[in-house]
Amino acid sequence: MENKKISSENAPISTVFYNEICTIVHSAKNKVYLAVNTAMVEAYWLIGKRIVEEEQQGKERAKYGQALLKNLSIELSNDFGKGFSVANLKNFRLFYRTFSGDGKGYAVRSELSWTHYRSLIRIKDPKARLWYAEEAISNHWSSRALDRQINVLYYERLLSSQEPAPVAKEAKEKTDRLQVDPKDYLRDPYIFDFLDLPYQSLLENDVEQALINNLQKFLLELGKGFAFVERQKRISTDDQDFYIDLVFYHFKLKCFLLIDLKIGKLAH
Repeated sequence: MENKKISSENAPISTVFYNEICTIVHSAKNKVYLAVNTAMVEAYWLIGKRIVEEEQQGKERAKYGQALLKNLSIELSNDFGKGFSVANLKNFRLFYRTFSGDGKGYAVRSELSWTHYRSLIRIKDPKARLWYAEEAISNHWSSRALDRQINVLYYERLLSSQEPAPVAKEAKEKTDRLQVDPKDYLRDPYIFDFLDLPYQSLLENDVEQALINNLQKFLLELGKGFAFVERQKRISTDDQDFYIDLVFYHFKLKCFLLIDLKIGKLAH
């Protein structure tokens, strides 16, 4: 059995044993990611529900609704940052109306992300919408793949085709190329205005400490699926030690993101 050494000071551990531990950790991280996604989708549905309920109390619905969303957007943005524009609030409202379970309550699937649901709420035909949702779940479509199928009228083409097999084959070939790409999880550029740091006399340590102090906002700016692991992680080579400023882990991509902060020109 092949062994793996933790360090020269410790007894070696088997690769199989170590991989089993890693599997447990990755599984837990994936569960956290799914839990966060489910909570976010449920929150948007509940926000939409409350907006609809509040609007129904207004005497002049259209006028009241317009003012309500504008004022709500301002207050939420002040308290929670970006993500609560008037356009997004309208999407939350439509989300609730579309997936209200015919008045029976919450009717949202945890397997789909908010990006999936933003595409689904554009579909007016309830049967088509349900079909696309079920297909996205069973075939593990990314949000881009779902968009592609909706835009090419995949459901409608299957219904009208006397030979659905070629249509299904074409759809699979096209969507396989649109599965989640690592670039989908990375932004370019990243905006760190929330650090409120001076532009002069700035040290790399200042930036690092500011990011740690604003870790929640930093994670939101990084995007979905990131978790903080460690700061000043030591990496040793034969003749030198390097220190990685910040280390993050991505649940979906199952990989680490290493951040080395530089104020001046990159040297390595």
